[in-house]
Amino acid sequence: MAGRLVGDKDPALDKLRVCMAKFDAAEQKVIQSIRLAMQKRLPATNELLYDYGSFFVIAYSRTEHPLDAVASIAARGDGVRLYLMNGPRLPDAKKLLQGTGKQVRFVVLESAKQLRHPDIEALLAAAIESSGAPLPRTARGKLIDRSAAQKKRPRGKKAK
Repeated sequence: MAGRLVGDKDPALDKLRVCMAKFDAAEQKVIQSIRLAMQKRLPATNELLYDYGSFFVIAYSRTEHPLDAVASIAARGDGVRLYLMNGPRLPDAKKLLQGTGKQVRFVVLESAKQLRHPDIEALLAAAIESSGAPLPRTARGKLIDRSAAQKKRPRGKKAK
């Protein structure tokens, strides 16, 4: 699998391979090309991988924390979506953003070429700008499996 962290002994990459295997070859090719395009556009961000069973998400974050993500891609049975943080507040004169979430909006992607479209690039640039902190410019991001972190943790005792 092309991209960051090519190697056989990386658990996060192994998890990504498992996630990708749930899709047919044509879908895998589209997902991988979009992932590579996002890596090229955001080379210093970490990729935070979340496996939700029937679909998976890769969030692009300047840290290892999901709240610092500026964008994510979701590979689903009905296609790939580019989610942009602060979506409701992004300038979207062409009304490309879909969804009604309070934090994010999305664009359906059929190919990586769409990421180079000036309107999509402007939305992504606006999402980066609205994140409140600059993205690293020189570091190289890594793939991090956050699937285990999303499992429910036991809570402390309730106050009486």
